[in-house]
Amino acid sequence: MQTDIRRVTDGIHLVHGSNTNWVILTEGDALTLVDTGYPGDREQVLASLAAVGGSPEAVTAVLVTHAHNDHLGSAEYFSSTYGTPVYTHEAEVPHARRDFLHQVSVGTVLKNAWRPGVVPWSVHALRSGGTAHVPVSGPRAFPGEGPLDLPGRPVPVHTPGHTDGHCAFHLPEAGVVISGDGLVSGHPTSRVTGPQLLPGMFHRDRSRTLASLDAFEALAGDVLLPGHGPVHRGSVREAARRARDRAV
Repeated sequence: MQTDIRRVTDGIHLVHGSNTNWVILTEGDALTLVDTGYPGDREQVLASLAAVGGSPEAVTAVLVTHAHNDHLGSAEYFSSTYGTPVYTHEAEVPHARRDFLHQVSVGTVLKNAWRPGVVPWSVHALRSGGTAHVPVSGPRAFPGEGPLDLPGRPVPVHTPGHTDGHCAFHLPEAGVVISGDGLVSGHPTSRVTGPQLLPGMFHRDRSRTLASLDAFEALAGDVLLPGHGPVHRGSVREAARRARDRAV
């Protein structure tokens, strides 16, 4: 499968995997990888690093927006193979270790199979490792508040609801917000395009997901890089408001 890489601006690339996105931040020869797709996306992840002039050895850290399989897929691979540290919000650390799993269940998916797009999405998810056991052996909490000392200088922003420790990343100098699944621009199970919340079955707590749109509204930026869907160009504040209006 050809890897779909979109250059956003200098040092920032959004990569469309199989239904899930990840982001590569570059600074000289060093990289930060934000999310890693499904377990089955590994070859695409590695190909995307090579395509931007990097390598897995050059990844200084893997940042995880949240520990669902379609974002956590190759995090442990980087950790165990290359010694790459894996960082996530402190509330998401036990989730990444798989002390528990807060992810849509097969039963819930089956109950929603009548909805448009759910059956083909679920078949793809199963084939890509959506139900695989992919714990990270040593995930780390972010070391402190403010920008991380990594390529791109991303600033973690806690946006709980989709999972308890869901986290977005703000790149203030570039005017970019990496939004994970807290604010997306499309999904195979959604019939609309543009800023939106994922369908309700995917959220740990939809009311908290909705409330976390306040955090997105507070971020200055004009480019949104979501976990699902294309790049959204335009005010992130307005994107959050549009998602809220659609969700009501």
